[in-house]
This record gives sequence, C-alpha cells and structure tokens, in this order.
Amino acid sequence: MPQSSPWRLCVAPMIDVTDRHCRYFHRLLAPSARLYTEMITTGALLHGDVARHLDFDATEHPVALQLGGSDPGDLAQCARMGRRWGYDEINLNCGCPSDRVQKGAFGACLMAEPVLVADCVRAMQDAVDVPVTVKHRLGLDHDESYDFVRDFVGTLYEAGCRVFIAHARNAVLKGLSPKENRQVPPLRHADVQRLKRDFPDAVIVLNGGLTDVADCRRWMQALDGIMLGRAAWHHPDLLAELDQGPDSGVGRTDEAVLDAFLEYVRRQHAAGVPLHILVRGILGWRAGRPGARQWRRLLSDPQSLKARGPDILRDAWAAALPA
Repeated sequence: MPQSSPWRLCVAPMIDVTDRHCRYFHRLLAPSARLYTEMITTGALLHGDVARHLDFDATEHPVALQLGGSDPGDLAQCARMGRRWGYDEINLNCGCPSDRVQKGAFGACLMAEPVLVADCVRAMQDAVDVPVTVKHRLGLDHDESYDFVRDFVGTLYEAGCRVFIAHARNAVLKGLSPKENRQVPPLRHADVQRLKRDFPDAVIVLNGGLTDVADCRRWMQALDGIMLGRAAWHHPDLLAELDQGPDSGVGRTDEAVLDAFLEYVRRQHAAGVPLHILVRGILGWRAGRPGARQWRRLLSDPQSLKARGPDILRDAWAAALPA
C-alpha cells in the first residue's frame, strides 16, 4: 500500500463526538489524519442552519463531509454545498443502523438498495470535483455472505466510486442498539481484505475493532488505510502514535498540544460556544495514564467549568500530573 494514501489514517464520523472542536483537537494530535464530520442529514442542510453544520477551521484539512440521505437530487445539492464550504471529500453514510436513519430509509438500510446508492453516487459525482466515497457495513442482519458486500461494492464501483470505508461488521437493523451494533456482530476483517483483492485499484479502508497500535499498523500496511472510531475518542493518543505522514506530530509534546488547544478554546468560548461542548472531545486524552480520573472529573464538572472558564484546562492538567 502506498504510504502516501490520503486515507492512510482516518477518524470516523461519530454523532455527538466529531464536531468541529473535537476535530481541531484531533488535528493537533495527528496533522496527517483525514477527519470526518458527524453524519449530517440532507434535511438538516436543506432546511436548517447551514453554517452551524458546515463551519470548520482551516487547520482541519483534509476534512470530509459525511451526508445521510437517499434522494439523489438532495444529496447532489448538499454535496455542492459542502464543496462550496471547502470540504475535501463527500462521504455517503451506508452504515448507520439507528432507528432514526431507518425511519428515514437511509444509513445501513441503503445496503439493500445498491442500485439506488449507485444513483446517489453518480449524482454527487456529477455535482462536485472532489472524491465521493461510501462508508458501509459488510452485510445486513445475520446474513454474513461475502457475496452480498462484494456485489454491493461492485455496483458502486461500476458507478465510478473508488473509495470504500468498510466497517467490518454486519448491521443488525432489528433487536440491537447502535452501541450493540458496534460490539455484537462479529468482526470480519478478512472479508475487507477480500474486497481489496477483488477490487485492487479501489481504495479500501478498514473500520471496526481497531484498538491496538500493532494491529492498526499491520492493517495500514495490508490495506489502503484504517479508520478509528471510539478508539480515537476514548484514547486519542492512538492518533499521535499512528500518524506517520510528512507533517506528523511525532515529537510534539503534550504541553504544546494543550497550549494550542487552550488558545483555540479561548477564541471559541469568547465567541459564545459553551465550554462543555469545547472540552467534550478531550475527556479521554489522559486515559491509561496517571491522573486520568482527575482530568475527566474536572472537565466534566459544570460548576468547575463555570467558575474557571477556559482556565479549567490548566487546572485539570495540573491536577492530573503525577505528584
């Protein structure tokens, strides 16, 4: 796999996690990683506050907009909006199994309608000049046939899609919560590797069950890249360990990251962003290290946040340092 792959290290779209503030923090840790927005539905963009959904800091590049929807015309219009806003990629969600997306007939439900997804991909490709990519599962419910995902990817490949981010589990649409869908269906990493063999000139990115540094590095070599989800949220240091791009943050001290993020927090807080929103993405930063509990406790305490403002970051850092 070429080490220059733009998808070598990605951070997954996570609802209520990967907002612009969390992405800014992740960018400090991993200057070469590819970042993704939370899933944003076409309805939210067509009928809501566009700036609230699409604004981001220029330092976040490369950053991808993930869309949720199933109407080719609406998706094309939203893709154009995302491109005008400056996003480097438009990604279609075909993997979320929540009740909300099932009611809207998009997300993982779309895997049952590959021809419709191909129409959506074509419409978005005609609308923008950046990559249109798809994030998907390996199957639906309890059918673990490799043929299903091979045929799904093949249909989209014929439509011109060349980047596939595969969450290496099925999506069980009835009976499992979104959290259970990230844990209960068995991982099938080998089937993602089969996709690469069957579609050698496509970019195949592995998502799901990646928590160990050595395992992550192995798959980064075997495929075109990996995408970290909860592991990047709960253990952000993984990003710094795995980022090996030309602008890698290796050698940047934790204190330097803290200083840069504190400066950002001050600006955003002065502009009216609530502090608890700004620090939400960094709660796991000291996980597995001394002082992790004190760090998380202080940054989660509404009274401390109100009393100290952005300076609570320095307080939490000092409290977490070994005595």
